[in-house]
Amino acid sequence: VRLVESGGGLVQPGGSLRLSCAASGFTFSSYRMSWYRQAPGKERELVATISSAGGSTNYADSMKGRFTISRDNAKNTVYLQMNSLKPEDTAVYYCNAKRGPSNAYDYWGQGTQVTVSS
Repeated sequence: VRLVESGGGLVQPGGSLRLSCAASGFTFSSYRMSWYRQAPGKERELVATISSAGGSTNYADSMKGRFTISRDNAKNTVYLQMNSLKPEDTAVYYCNAKRGPSNAYDYWGQGTQVTVSS
């Protein structure tokens, strides 16, 4: 099982980034996919979730209207489009896959750094 994030980097406040997470080694289309983030000295927090077929999404309140999660099951990839970025969005962003009762199947990527700074 592999989840490989990409697309992070340094961006100015107000800018945009698109993160990608390429999945392999499991049936991607059967998994609910999420993005989490963890800032220095803080706990990991949920950013957004998308259902296995992509028909349902949920966002943390502070990301609503700025971030968009999407997926392409043909490419085994989930995306996070981030607009109007703020310095407080600076964090390591992680891709997560979950499935099954009590999320018995739970996989994580290695993370990609996003830094928002002028």
